[in-house]
Amino acid sequence: MPVGADTYSVEKFVQTVTTTASRVAARRIGRALVDRRLAACVQIVGPIESTFRWQGKVATAREWLCLIKTTRARYPQVAAAIEALHPYDTPEIIALPIVAGSRRYLDWLASSVRPTAVNLESRIQNRKSPRGSACR
Repeated sequence: MPVGADTYSVEKFVQTVTTTASRVAARRIGRALVDRRLAACVQIVGPIESTFRWQGKVATAREWLCLIKTTRARYPQVAAAIEALHPYDTPEIIALPIVAGSRRYLDWLASSVRPTAVNLESRIQNRKSPRGSACR
């Protein structure tokens, strides 16, 4: 549905958000998501200050904010990757819908997270093997 000259309304894109305790952790997560084609872009902002309740107490921490551009279809894999890579016991992982955007940007986003032929072949091979990629 057209919104403007070069924008359109969408429902298939999300911006996923997480925070980390260090720039190094944020970069590691961001790089892994982009390398795996789970995210088109990860912007790292920080340091920021977060105030939150944890284990019954109010705490304040210096953190780095990761803004992750992806699709709804890729979100479950993004969330799983963040869980696996994140140093926190309970990392913030939330997805916000992108309700409109530049057609060229969103087309680029979609193509950046689309599995490649090599990526697809690898996934097919992993499904055939009960041990996944570990048996290679």
